[in-house]
Amino acid sequence: MQDTLVASLLIVLALAAIVPCAMAVLGHLLGPKRPSDVKFSVYECGVQPQVDAKRRFSVKFYQVAVLFVVFDVEVAFLFPWAILFRSSQGFAMLGEMFVFLGILAIGLYYVIKRGALEWE
Repeated sequence: MQDTLVASLLIVLALAAIVPCAMAVLGHLLGPKRPSDVKFSVYECGVQPQVDAKRRFSVKFYQVAVLFVVFDVEVAFLFPWAILFRSSQGFAMLGEMFVFLGILAIGLYYVIKRGALEWE
């Protein structure tokens, strides 16, 4: 049983490594190659770019993005809890979730007090 599981896992991992590489190589070898100035020009939504793409952005953009990902992932933990809460017996899970949401609220309060979500 254990050997079958390991063998099937190795097969899946090998296929996961081989198939994308083979497709990339085949696409490169068999794909059409007709370079032109139009294909190498910068294209964004059908409009010529107004500014250089290498300009610097404010750190606020990255900070808000990271905060969104952090809070989004943490809120995603609410779904499994909600499913298990129906079948749970007692209020221990409810207390654990209030602790979790309290930690989230403290983190959000800290972020707001630090001014991380303010735009200037």
